[in-house]
Amino acid sequence: MNDYARFTSNDPQPDNTSSHKIGRQTIVHGDCLTHLRTMSNESVDIIVTSPPYNIGIPYGAYNDRQPRETYLAWLATIGHELSRIMCHQGSFFLNIGSTNADPWITADVANAFRPMFALQNTITWVKSIAIGEDTVGHFKPINSQRYLNNNHEVIFHFTKHGSTPLDRLAVGVPFKDKSNIARWGHDRDRRCAGNVWFIPYRTVQSKAQKFDHPAGFPTELPKRCILLHGRPNAIVLDPFLGAGTTLVAAQDLGCFGIGIELDDRFVATSIARLEALDVR
Repeated sequence: MNDYARFTSNDPQPDNTSSHKIGRQTIVHGDCLTHLRTMSNESVDIIVTSPPYNIGIPYGAYNDRQPRETYLAWLATIGHELSRIMCHQGSFFLNIGSTNADPWITADVANAFRPMFALQNTITWVKSIAIGEDTVGHFKPINSQRYLNNNHEVIFHFTKHGSTPLDRLAVGVPFKDKSNIARWGHDRDRRCAGNVWFIPYRTVQSKAQKFDHPAGFPTELPKRCILLHGRPNAIVLDPFLGAGTTLVAAQDLGCFGIGIELDDRFVATSIARLEALDVR
């Protein structure tokens, strides 16, 4: 079965969902677990998503203050579906944040997916960094004498068996010392950039500048994940689409994508962002 046929399967849609097709992207308006259960086995190559953090973020249609056990059990149920629909050599990039008062949430979330996936890489997304007297990027300031400002989040790279090959140089960087190119047998001026990604979180003056979403990520983040996985024309899934950033990245890279979103406001935002692109 070719990529397009896998993506456009005729699986029935639940009665309480609707979908919108824009370019190579499909936006599903509905509950993610309900729709995931209708998707075919091994039908997606890459999953890039950021679920609700369960730290009280005001998403709107979702209550982000669930009992910890309920929240983790819900994620585990979703994880079983994601494992089923992800290809054998697929990649699942899970971005999760935390608070200083609840630093264990990232580890707890990763552990919820442990029965279904192997943790192949752990990536630190640095949103802001201070170098000497200079600083680049933005973070949410806190008023506390106990904690430092939290300038990073985690991206867990899950695979089915821990052996999925990656295109590390697709998101690589040039050598600083050019003599290392020949010395270490490289055929071009490119090396692995490692597992710390500096993707600045830009300062905004209004919620509209971040598409009215309280916990989005920059487009460069899903782009790096898609490029790192290294499959052209990949089928990308974001089961917690939010403001549509993963599908914007997929469209820019020529990939097929499907995003599932519960909140009708963010569905409308995602549609508008994709329609603003030169989609074909």
